Amino acid sequence: MKTILLIEDESALQKTIGEALSQEGFSIVSALDGEAGLRLAQDKRPDVILLDLILPKANGFEVLKSLKEHEGTKNIPVVVLTNLEGMEDIQKALDLGAVAYLVKSNYTLQEVVEKVKQVS
Repeated sequence: MKTILLIEDESALQKTIGEALSQEGFSIVSALDGEAGLRLAQDKRPDVILLDLILPKANGFEVLKSLKEHEGTKNIPVVVLTNLEGMEDIQKALDLGAVAYLVKSNYTLQEVVEKVKQVS
């Protein structure tokens, strides 16, 4: 069973995405802030990380940079799932190593699940 780390500070959205992924056979690990997300990534070594950019304690860019700098987490595919739509934000996330950048309002829950399946 593949494990997905969901780093998202909105608990309702975290629950909804987590349930959708669970129904597809994924094991879900969740964090509500960037620091907890980094710790879980290093401890659990998930198959895919779904990462919001606007997070308490450490923002998504900091988390992504840190993930890609550490030997144990640098090869984990990271899918950014955020409300930030600016081209600079998209380019920065991709430059830091994200494999995909999804704007929450532009994707259905099923499309998010499909993207996770593609990269896992």
